[in-house]
Amino acid sequence: MREFENSHDLRFGFIQSVERFPNRPALGIGHRVYTYAESSDIARRWAAGLMDAVEGRSPQRVGIFASRSETSYLGVMACLFAGAAFVPLNPQFPIERTQTMCEQADLDALIVDDRSAVQLPSLLAGLSRIPAILLPETNSLMALNLPTDCCAFTREDLAKTKPLIQLPEISPDDLAYLLFTSGSTGKPKGVPIAHANVRAFLNFSLARYSLTPEDRLTQTFDQTFDLSIFDLFMAWESGASFHSMHPFELLAPIKFVNRRQITVWFSVPSVAGLLLKQDALKAGSMPDLRWSLFCGEGLPRVIVEAWQAAAPQSTVENLYGPTELTVACAAYRWDPVKSPSECVNDLVPIGEVFPSLSPIVINDYLSDVPVGEVGELCIAGPQMFQGYWRAPELSAGCFLEREEPGGTRVKYYRTGDLVSRHDERYAYLGREDTRIKMCGYRIELGEIEAILRRRGCVDAVVVPCPERRPEYLTAFVSGNVETADLFVALRRSLPGYMVPRTIVSLETLPLNKNSKIDRGALRQMACSAADI
Repeated sequence: MREFENSHDLRFGFIQSVERFPNRPALGIGHRVYTYAESSDIARRWAAGLMDAVEGRSPQRVGIFASRSETSYLGVMACLFAGAAFVPLNPQFPIERTQTMCEQADLDALIVDDRSAVQLPSLLAGLSRIPAILLPETNSLMALNLPTDCCAFTREDLAKTKPLIQLPEISPDDLAYLLFTSGSTGKPKGVPIAHANVRAFLNFSLARYSLTPEDRLTQTFDQTFDLSIFDLFMAWESGASFHSMHPFELLAPIKFVNRRQITVWFSVPSVAGLLLKQDALKAGSMPDLRWSLFCGEGLPRVIVEAWQAAAPQSTVENLYGPTELTVACAAYRWDPVKSPSECVNDLVPIGEVFPSLSPIVINDYLSDVPVGEVGELCIAGPQMFQGYWRAPELSAGCFLEREEPGGTRVKYYRTGDLVSRHDERYAYLGREDTRIKMCGYRIELGEIEAILRRRGCVDAVVVPCPERRPEYLTAFVSGNVETADLFVALRRSLPGYMVPRTIVSLETLPLNKNSKIDRGALRQMACSAADI
């Protein structure tokens, strides 16, 4: 224990909880519950397997090709025990997209669950270098048809492996994880987050929420969504447990909350919005909740009011933060009396920026805007990443560096989000550019447009239609192209939530007075069925 004290090392909280609460639950999946002692033993065996697979050294980056399984969750700690950064990979994404992520990450190893193993031959066939493979749930390699030169460890192999006792050292600047988000170049962009970044986030969150070993957290997010980090590490740091929700359970989550005696709920607002539409948020229907947290998209006032009535003992908070600022960097606590009047455009404020961070709001000339006026939110501090993965040109455009009073030079991350400040409270007013959030997922419209242009479109513009419920995307294209072929190309390259619902072919796209494509006009067309 002593080697981890006062450290940024993310293994510290988990190891401490194993020593203090070995027989308490750490993880629940379906009807299966894993204690801290059991979880530690499994993760240490897999960590030893990872190190054996790369000839006794610490792997640098390990992909986790798994979803809502023992492998996907305990694989995170196995990577950290081995001194590696974990790289979540979603088995539901198109295989070509996952191959691109694997190539960019330059993986040393892959941890794969049984349900995802059937995709391995196709995945590996597109890689220039075959990583080592750990298959903790798979008993035999016979049916997988893996390449002959592939180094693979099965469940039986790992069960015979001695748990890793002496853990490799980890420095504050070492990567904890590498997440890939939508990129405007047509390829996903990597967001590397260091141990020090996560530790800064956890230190604030642990003090704010004061979780105990009695707490039971949800896990509503896919692990390619950085909000999942909160559930895993906040539980493990506190000796609490988190409980994975199958996607179908999200359709009726109140039953899950009450059956599992959940005390901490965390999701995107759209999950609560669906319950509201179904008239399922009955007064007092979730009596055991003590924290209800929402993040990932704008939080409508009507959703909070209905949720608060359904969970009357719960404190409701709206969190805000781009992946580049490590999970969340601002929070607003709902007050049934004063908060309705503080909403802007009927959205709950994103609240106050965490005290360890430094926010500014700037205009188009990079000057500070007065309190109450609209500008782009920029934030500096220990949660800020240092730049996109192996993309210096892309990184250069996302930071603002300037000299502050006293001569200190400070580098800020430009969020691209428009806000207005009222005292120390911020209200979210939308995106500055073509990055949007839909159902909690961040989408670069330019990535979709790049794929359309590569398929022969002269012009391609993708616009959201927020006025429609559910919200969807519409693509406008020009050129001699078949829309059916475009849909095939999009579905081959993108996850389902990024594929436009409609593709409209026009002879020419409308232009504004500056001779630029008029996205506003296209958005109006997209939201009017009569016009298209």
